[in-house]
Amino acid sequence: MPLVLAGAALAIAAWLALERSGILQPQPDVTPRAVAPRGSLTEMEQTMTRVFEQSAPSVVHITTEKLARTWQGLARQPEGSGTGFLWDETGTVVTNYHVVQTVVESGSKLKVALGGDLHDGAVVGTSPQNDIAVVRVVGAPMNFKPLPIGTSHDLKVGQSVLAIGNPYGFDSSLSTGIISALDRTIATENAQMSGLIQTDAAINPGNSGGPLLDSAGRVIGMNTAIYSPSGASAGIGFAVPVDVINEVVPALLDGRSAQRHMGVTIGEAVRVDRSSGYSAGVPVLGVEKGAGAEQAGVRPFQLDDGGNILAWGDILVDVDGQAVRSMADLRRQLRGRKRGESVAVKVLRADERQQVVELRVTLK
Repeated sequence: MPLVLAGAALAIAAWLALERSGILQPQPDVTPRAVAPRGSLTEMEQTMTRVFEQSAPSVVHITTEKLARTWQGLARQPEGSGTGFLWDETGTVVTNYHVVQTVVESGSKLKVALGGDLHDGAVVGTSPQNDIAVVRVVGAPMNFKPLPIGTSHDLKVGQSVLAIGNPYGFDSSLSTGIISALDRTIATENAQMSGLIQTDAAINPGNSGGPLLDSAGRVIGMNTAIYSPSGASAGIGFAVPVDVINEVVPALLDGRSAQRHMGVTIGEAVRVDRSSGYSAGVPVLGVEKGAGAEQAGVRPFQLDDGGNILAWGDILVDVDGQAVRSMADLRRQLRGRKRGESVAVKVLRADERQQVVELRVTLK
């Protein structure tokens, strides 16, 4: 019996050893796997791929270079990277001002990559307050294909959007999302910007200046900033509305200044006492020194770093008989006006009398 038990134990141990070694397991099939068929792309996937394929050739990669001292002497080294998109058939490119800021301020060299070719670029005009710049592609063939332009005044929260750009230098990258909010106000290095589109489409450094497209492939904005403590996409990006771009760019190309303005920075709409005759307005957060609003006596709110009100100011409710509830409303009212022209402005003065005051503001 002991010999039988010992033999059984030896047999079991041998079997376990062989099993653990994998010798007893069937060997894998080394032939390629059969490809599983799939149906057609979904309607949304077809839309996204079609828009990207049509739009990507009209999106450019902009790089700036600076002179730096090396052990071999002076040499040009990469300085910054961004995106732009074709505005017309002659090689006009629209991008952010902050993408080409070093070119304007310190004479950095500008390069534009388009269709696999690298060209020199020249800054034609800038609007720092709108973070818009116009660049010309130098020495490139004509007959470019510009992106179609849409509108931004009729956008809806929840619409699908696509962003094409060069994040971290990776060319022609696509990200998708929705419009998360409208008429946002943020502070940038060069100005406080109002009326921006907020999107959750991934926008990272290098996406700046790239187009924000709707599902029809039309430009509805230009990606300009992200909100992120880390500097990377956190699901909150901002774009300049195309209605603003479509006003500023022709003015820059024509050598004229950007759209007429009163010299105010406004915030998001707030409710007001209906006894004033209005239901909402926009608070004046800043007044440009020497501009028409300051001369007319428009009073800005004064806020501390935490956004708390230190001194009450004016709430803009009406321009020339039309209610104003956003930066888009204000821009529409000033569209086509001439420098030096005056407009009737009504503000709800947030003092002890809480009354509507009518002012005459000269446009700049």
